[in-house]
Amino acid sequence: MPAPKSAGEGGFSIVEMIVAVALFVVVMLVSVTALLALVDANRKARSLESVMNNLNIAIDGMVRSMRMGSEYHCDADVPSITDVRGCLNNPASSVSFLKYGGTVDTSTDHWIYAFDSDGSLCGANRLCKSENGGQNYYALTAPEIVINEAYFYVMGVQPGDEFQPKIVIILKGVAGSGKARTSSTFSIQATAVQRVLDI
Repeated sequence: MPAPKSAGEGGFSIVEMIVAVALFVVVMLVSVTALLALVDANRKARSLESVMNNLNIAIDGMVRSMRMGSEYHCDADVPSITDVRGCLNNPASSVSFLKYGGTVDTSTDHWIYAFDSDGSLCGANRLCKSENGGQNYYALTAPEIVINEAYFYVMGVQPGDEFQPKIVIILKGVAGSGKARTSSTFSIQATAVQRVLDI
């Protein structure tokens, strides 16, 4: 016959075990949920960063090309490609300039940057570029970047105005509206000043 247990030698009861396991499960569920939320937030942040990097590269390329170019004018559909004119009071949705080393009389030496609001050039709400005087356009920005407004101001292009030619670019839109499942609005301004002195 086994010896009777004393009061201090008792083990866990089944109720205590169930309560302990339930608390452990609740704590683990909360911890795993928080961990998964952090992983998802990190993935979204990386996707948004990638989209914003695309936008920054597109703008940097535009500004660099414009700085090296000359013969700025607003709008790609001017009557004459050599008709240089500014648009300080009425911003344009596109801008054209003579590429570095190009010839004024050769229309394919004029590059054009344009905002495509209706999808007729390279995709709706995207920035487009033409390297052959407007014959063909290709998209500069990723589909995850939705540009709602784009303005080009051209100034200092009139002969004898004593100002160095420059182009001011203003872009407003939303980045990361596609697969990233998160979005961020942006409003960016960039300025390209012609390197060749014209004052």
